[in-house]
Amino acid sequence: MNLLAIETSTELGSIALWRDGELLRRACPAGMSHSETLLPLIRTTLHDAGLRFAELNAVAFAAGPGSFTGLRVACGVAQGLACAHDLPVIPVGTLEAMALHSGGQRVIVALDARMGQVYYGFYVDGVGLAAVAVGDPADVPVPDSPGWLACGNGLLAYPVLTERLSGCVQRWQPELMPDAAPIARLAALRLARGESLDAADAAPLYVRNKVALTVAERLASGGKA
Repeated sequence: MNLLAIETSTELGSIALWRDGELLRRACPAGMSHSETLLPLIRTTLHDAGLRFAELNAVAFAAGPGSFTGLRVACGVAQGLACAHDLPVIPVGTLEAMALHSGGQRVIVALDARMGQVYYGFYVDGVGLAAVAVGDPADVPVPDSPGWLACGNGLLAYPVLTERLSGCVQRWQPELMPDAAPIARLAALRLARGESLDAADAAPLYVRNKVALTVAERLASGGKA
């Protein structure tokens, strides 16, 4: 089984090739837009792995949540490659993949959503307890049991969230960010189960329908117009 995974939910984009259980991961070049660097990086990585697009069985992508632009890039590239080479597409949730990457059994994922908010999700043995949500850090629900692992840059961006979760979290991974490697791992499992989509049906998971604060909202929070 060969598949390509694309992760551009944040500025730290990456891709990964899954080849019969072996992973080859490459990071997107820093300081450049994903739309500029993604396709050249994919071509180079396939070449280095000795694979052709025709030998891929699927294309996976991080569906979100995350940067609206980044999610559109990942979805668009995945759809384009899938259509061009007659491949199925496998969307994978950004926070679900982060939970897997953390190595924890009970995981709280908190990804900075900007605008004073955080994307968050709760996972036990890889299964989400509820739909991924977005909200103010001070309003994130707190589990009533101890022993959780918390990960994601939302913990660094909003100290109030770390304080709020301190009673139930045993391990912290604030430096953990979205990455293509766990996207590939989850996609490989789904492909083996026959869980995939036609390229035309793939879509980002935005969670929030607002890209930026209005001028009035920025002024009310002490910012500049």
